[in-house]
Amino acid sequence: MMIFRKATKNDLPFIVKLMANDKLGKLRENYREPLPQSYYAAFEIINSDPNQELMVAENDKEILATFQLTFIQYLSFQGKLRAQIENVFVREDLTGQGTGKKMVEWAIERAKARNAHLLQLTSDKQRPRAIKFYEDLGFTASHEGMKLHFK
Repeated sequence: MMIFRKATKNDLPFIVKLMANDKLGKLRENYREPLPQSYYAAFEIINSDPNQELMVAENDKEILATFQLTFIQYLSFQGKLRAQIENVFVREDLTGQGTGKKMVEWAIERAKARNAHLLQLTSDKQRPRAIKFYEDLGFTASHEGMKLHFK
């Protein structure tokens, strides 16, 4: 049975390894042992913020996947709350077995429980399978996303 729980500091090496094992993650993550301190510093900030939820999905104490939910208070939509899901990663050996679907469905229910009026996400255009996955779960490409990277 899959359960969802907030990640702990002890989960960080596995989470970063999961992110670094991804084709795009290989270009941006720095997984090594010991794990660079920057990941622990980021974890402390995330963990202390009530509007951030770094989650893991596990089965029999084994981590299967991870994601982060962020709750953002807006003035628009008459001051409603929105949720954003990011850093969705499933263990490579579990891809296509329903783990990601269960995880995103859980995130949808969590966002509803926090009274968010929508759940938003971005997916890299280099991930057409991921985009199709989200569309199959009911997400629509309603906006054109843009990013400005700083060095």
